[in-house]
Amino acid sequence: MGKGIWVYAEHKNGKVKKVTYEMLGAARQLADQLAEEVAAVIIGKEVGELASALGEYGADKVYVVENDALAEYTTDGYTRALAGLALEHRPTAIFLGCTVQGRDLAAQVAQRLQTGLCTDCTKVELQDGQITLTRPIYAGKAFVQVVCPEARPVMATIRPNVLPPAEPQAGRTAEVVMADDVQPGDIRQIIKEVVRQVSSRPELTEADIIVSGGRGMKSAENFKILEELADVLGAAVGASRAAVDAGYAPHSMQVGQTGKTVSPQLYIACGISGAIQHLAGMGSSKVIVAINKDPEANIFKVADYGIVGDLFEVVPLLTREFRRLLGKE
Repeated sequence: MGKGIWVYAEHKNGKVKKVTYEMLGAARQLADQLAEEVAAVIIGKEVGELASALGEYGADKVYVVENDALAEYTTDGYTRALAGLALEHRPTAIFLGCTVQGRDLAAQVAQRLQTGLCTDCTKVELQDGQITLTRPIYAGKAFVQVVCPEARPVMATIRPNVLPPAEPQAGRTAEVVMADDVQPGDIRQIIKEVVRQVSSRPELTEADIIVSGGRGMKSAENFKILEELADVLGAAVGASRAAVDAGYAPHSMQVGQTGKTVSPQLYIACGISGAIQHLAGMGSSKVIVAINKDPEANIFKVADYGIVGDLFEVVPLLTREFRRLLGKE
C-alpha cells in the first residue's frame, strides 16, 4: 500500500498554476481522512524557490527535481522525473491538472507505473474508505463516479476551476526533498525554440471570467469588441469551433470538446449557437450569460441569463456600463 497523496505542481513563468492550489486543497482533505501526508512534486530549472508557497497551501513535503535539461517541458524528461519518484516512494494517489501539459504527462506516467488514469475529474472525495473520482461523460450530459480499489497509485487529472483552492497558512512550511535522477540521455526531444505569446489577459483554462465568440461574430476583426469587454472585466477571450474553423480566432482560443475545457465563474457567450460540442467544454461554468439574436438558440437552454439581441449593439453597451460600474471610464 502506498503512502501519500501527491500533487504535480505545474508552473509557468515562475509562478505555480492555480489548479495546483486547487488540487492541494482536495489532497489535504483526503490525506487527513486517510492519515497520510500530502506531497507536491515540482520539476524544472531553478524551481526550488516555489517550494515555500506549496507548503503554505497544504503540502507536508515537496519533491524538487531541478536540472538544466528540465528547463522546458519535455514528455521524456518530466515523465522520467515524476515516474521515477513514484516508483521509489509508492504514493497512494497522484493528481495532475487537466491542462495541456498535465494530460500529456499523466498518460505517460500512468503507463510507466502500470496503473489506470481517470481524466477531467470535477470532484475528489473519500467514500467507504475508497478514493472516489467524479467525471463528466456523454459530452457533459451525465456524471460517473469512478473507484479504483486495486490500482495504486490512483491517478487523475483535475479540471481547473472546479475545486475550491486550499486556504494558505502563512508561515506553514514543508519538508523539501531534492531529487534528480534525470540524465541527458533520457530525453529524446530537443527544444529548438519556444515562442511565447505575450498577453495581459489570464490564461483561458484558469480565467475566472471568459468572454467567448462564435460564428455570429462574422469576422476576426469583430473580435475586438469582445477583447474590449474582456479587458474591462479582466477576462480571457475564447471562441467556438465554428469561429475557429471560419478563421475568426486561433485554435488556442477554442473552447469545446475538441478545444479547451473551461470552468470560469462567469462565461459570456456572444453569437454562439450552443452546439453540444461547445457545451461540453464550458457547461460547468458557474454562471452562463448568452447573447444571441436567435431566441431559439440552443445556448439559451443552459444559460443562467439570456439577452436576445444583436451582439454588435449589446456587447458595446455592456462594455460601457461595466466601465462605469468598475470606475474605469
